[in-house]
Amino acid sequence: MRVLIWFIAIFGLAVGLVMLFGHDWGYVQFMLPERYRVQMPLNLFAALLVIAFAVGYLLTRLIRRTLALPETVGQWRERRRRQRADRALREAVLTLHEGRYAQALKFAGKAFAASDHPGAAALLAARAAHALRDETRYRNWIEHLKNEDGEKVQVARLMTEAELAITARDFEDAAEKLETLREDGHRHIAALRLSLRVASALRRWEDVLRLTRQLRKHKALTEAQALPLLRRAHVECLRECAGNSEALLQVWDDIPNAERADPQLLMEAVPLLARAGKGDVARRTLERLLDDEWDSGLARLYGYCGGSDGDSALAKGESWLARHPRDAGLLFALGRLCLAAQLWGKAESYFGASLGLHADIETHLALARLFDRLERGADAQRHYRAAAELVAG
Repeated sequence: MRVLIWFIAIFGLAVGLVMLFGHDWGYVQFMLPERYRVQMPLNLFAALLVIAFAVGYLLTRLIRRTLALPETVGQWRERRRRQRADRALREAVLTLHEGRYAQALKFAGKAFAASDHPGAAALLAARAAHALRDETRYRNWIEHLKNEDGEKVQVARLMTEAELAITARDFEDAAEKLETLREDGHRHIAALRLSLRVASALRRWEDVLRLTRQLRKHKALTEAQALPLLRRAHVECLRECAGNSEALLQVWDDIPNAERADPQLLMEAVPLLARAGKGDVARRTLERLLDDEWDSGLARLYGYCGGSDGDSALAKGESWLARHPRDAGLLFALGRLCLAAQLWGKAESYFGASLGLHADIETHLALARLFDRLERGADAQRHYRAAAELVAG
């Protein structure tokens, strides 16, 4: 269809030209020096004029293109150079992710040499050299990055150095790089994640708490992900203060109520508090949780929460017993509370009932110590042996 249209157009143009030049429109006469005259038909003159214009236009274009040829060649070479640099950078990215680190280092080097913005190529080369355990080339590429202009390049360099230092378990170096980023105001999510890993490795538990809460606030950590981190940090802080009861209480008071209500945290924290003689500070938290939802493990911990108001704690425990008469954990807790109140007979009864439901080492040892105190050596030895058999089993 297109060819037919072209044929029609050409034939139409030919017919138009024939009709135009088929008439005699007059003559054009040029007067030359020494009485010479040149005379030609007006149609021919118009045709020659059109041809002269076309030839002049073409010659002008040719001359301009010839004069611009060096610049055109330079632009072509520049495009080729950029294309080669982009191709090398793409290959470096792909080979790095494929695990072909030597090839990635080679392509990144080519991209660095040919690119106008070599920072990305240098970052890839540094990662590839680090993966090859080539410390010399890794440091060389890091130096190249330090010489690059631009804040983004330097932030990327520090992030890369921190991440690779963590991979190499050089947490002190990673902490230094991340601190530099923090001082410069760069607190984005990726930096906070790396800082959290470093703080955990260096056992900086206050920093772990702060960073975990920040990441949770920014929805970079879910509640399920944040809870174990917070729990471990709280427990480690409590352990560090185990020899100082005042500091231990301060750490416990600093734990928010929402985090303090974690049952697994209480499982580890309450015995630590009890060993420092401060088990009663967790009593209200345990009572609130057990009133809301019964948990035998938490009920067992209640035995460590007697303190100075042991009678009230015992009364609260016995009120639970009416609803949970066959709970081994609660019976053990009541036995401990009776021991604290020097109610030896009730303590023996509760411990015995707990053993009848579930035999465990801690209950056997509690009964053995009670019988030692009551100078019932044979009974004490029997429970010591039972505890040893459970350990051996």
